[in-house]
Amino acid sequence: MLYAKRNADGEIIMISRTPIADSSESIAAESPEVLAFLTDNPDASANFLASDLEFVRVLEDILEVLLEKGVINFMELPEAAQQKVMKRKSLRVKNNFNLLGGDNDTI
Repeated sequence: MLYAKRNADGEIIMISRTPIADSSESIAAESPEVLAFLTDNPDASANFLASDLEFVRVLEDILEVLLEKGVINFMELPEAAQQKVMKRKSLRVKNNFNLLGGDNDTI
């Protein structure tokens, strides 16, 4: 979590890891506004976010392959990781998204 200070127009003018005087707004580090502020180039931050999303899908594919091959056991993952994986899988099933192109998208 980061802390942001904004100008009168609502634009971020300062970001800190600790609370900033005259502002107590907390903001997620991965927020598009933070990335735009840090890169000072909205197009670059959009490309960065798109790249992150694509890379997350690659990591999901890798995890799926490792689980299917028995290299890792789902129950060995930390509970928080298990919950996140299951949430993503549930969203994919609800929205009919498959990572590996198969009809069955289960662990």
